[in-house]
Formats: sequence, structure tokens, C-alpha cells
Amino acid sequence: MILADKIAELRKKNGWSQEELAGQLGVSRQSVSKWESASSIPDLDKILKMSEIFGVSTDYLLKDSDEPEEEILTHAVPDTTSDSVNDCDLRTVSLEEANTFMDIVRDMAAKVAAGVSICILSPVLLILLAGLSDEEGGYALPEALAVAVGLTVLLVMVAGAVALFIWYGRKTERFEYLEKEPIELAYGVTGVVEKRKKGYESSHGISLVIGVGLCILSAIPVFVLGVLDEDGMLAIYGIVFCLIIISAGVFFLVRTCVIFGSFQKLLEEGDYTRDKKMAEKRNEAITTVYWCVVTAVYLGWSFHTMEWQRTWIIWPCAAVLFAAVLGINEAVHKK
Repeated sequence: MILADKIAELRKKNGWSQEELAGQLGVSRQSVSKWESASSIPDLDKILKMSEIFGVSTDYLLKDSDEPEEEILTHAVPDTTSDSVNDCDLRTVSLEEANTFMDIVRDMAAKVAAGVSICILSPVLLILLAGLSDEEGGYALPEALAVAVGLTVLLVMVAGAVALFIWYGRKTERFEYLEKEPIELAYGVTGVVEKRKKGYESSHGISLVIGVGLCILSAIPVFVLGVLDEDGMLAIYGIVFCLIIISAGVFFLVRTCVIFGSFQKLLEEGDYTRDKKMAEKRNEAITTVYWCVVTAVYLGWSFHTMEWQRTWIIWPCAAVLFAAVLGINEAVHKK
């Protein structure tokens, strides 16, 4: 139970309205309403005054727990978690910052997911027109026209998706420190974030199931229509349906992971723990140098041999080798 819930519960136990509690604390009714809805947190002096009015300790009010006050006081255990970051190095995140960040991410998640889906769908028209240009019959399109129209639509769709990424990326630009720096949530913020995370977990699970299921089922049109017409338009339609289903599945996955990731960033869980942030900071220079060298090797090799159809192999090899490089660097650091 978080501070907001405790204020509402204790107020109702005493039979007070929000206005009556506000009068005893010397604040407006709107302030009490905001406290109980977790949109703001009372000042410390108001916390002290509420502890006197309600007859409870400040520990009970501030500690995010469902335990009764007696258990909190008698079973309090000091935090012995050893962090490799000093308290003075932590950046404090207020409730207003946390709520603003979560609201922005929730609003932009669907747009970002739509941008990813648009990128997946961008070659659909090109594939269809290319198939029609090869089709025998009176309705066959000239190949040059098919490629020109298909590529134009593809580039326009990708450009639109990139514009979405840039536009909404700028809205969260001021919160980039949540991914890179160790943070400390102001009192009461942890409970608010955990409450919103818990309320979203069921939707997150459903979205994951739908997204993964659609991605798996997307292969069915390719198999079925490919068998019916291996070299004709049905096989091409199968690929198109496959891309459409994949784009729908990816939409669900990206949207829910973006929203759920906002909770993990604030709580420093999953991929955003302090240890992982420090590891990324240590590997930042290695990452930059490594991929610059790989790009230079790829371009030099490709232009020297002019065998672009083969030189692409450097990228999957470099990705596998990169994981090994990071692993070696971390092992050396720990040693």
C-alpha cells in the first residue's frame, strides 16, 4: 500500500471527508484529492501533521507496505543492499517527473509501434508490383514502372516512420538519463510507479501473447499459398499477408514493451539496473570504436572487390564477435 492509499484509508476510518481533513491540515480540498490520487505528494511537514492527526507513525505513512504499523516498527530491517554507486552520485526523480515520463511514454507508445509496423509494411507494394510486372497477361506492368512506384512508396513510408521516431524521441529526450545514470526516486514515488506497473501487468501479458502468436502464425499464408502456386501471384500474396500479420504482431509487442519499459527504467529493473548502466558506460568507448572499424572494413572490402552481394556477411559475423568482445571486457573488469 502506498502513501496515497494510506491517506485515503485513514481518512475514511476516521469518517472525515476530504474537505474536513484539508481543514485540519490547513490545505485545500484539491490538495488532499491530489495526494489520494497519487498525482502529488504532501510536504514533510504535512506528513508529520498527518501522523499526529491519524495517530500513526511517519514510518507507517512513508513505508510502501501492506503491513500494519506495529509490524513495520518491530520488524523493520535496515537496507543492506550494497550499491557500487554513492548516494551523492544518484539523481533524484520527483513524483512530477516520474508521472510526466510515464504519461508521455504511454501516449507515444502506440505511435512508435505504428512507425515500426510501417517500416515492415513499406515493401509490400513493391513486392506486389514486381509480381505483377512478371505476371503473364494483358495486365502486366512494365518492370521499370513497377520498381519506380514501389521504391517511391517504400521510401515515403520509411521517411514517415523515421519522422515519427524523431518527433516522439525528442519528447523523451530530457529523460534519457533514466537509461544511463543511476537514479533515486523521491519518497513515495516508488510506490506510485509500482502501483501503475502492477495495474498494467495483465495488459502487458495479453499483448505479449497476441504479438508472439501473430508473429508465429504469420508463416501460414506463405506455406499455404506457396504450395498452391509456387511461382505465381498466390505465393507473392502469401508473402504480403505474412508481412501484414507480422506488422500487427510487432505493433502489439513494441507498444507494450515501450510502456512496460518505462516502469523498469524508473524502478531500475530488467535491462536498466545500475550494474547494467555502469557496464554500458564502460563499454561505450569500445562500442563506438568497434563499429567504426567494422564499417570501415566493410566499405573498404566492398569497394575493393565490388562484390557487394557477398561482403554483407561481415555484419552478422561482426555482431557475434561484438558479443564476445563485450564478454571479454566484462570478465577483465571483474577480474
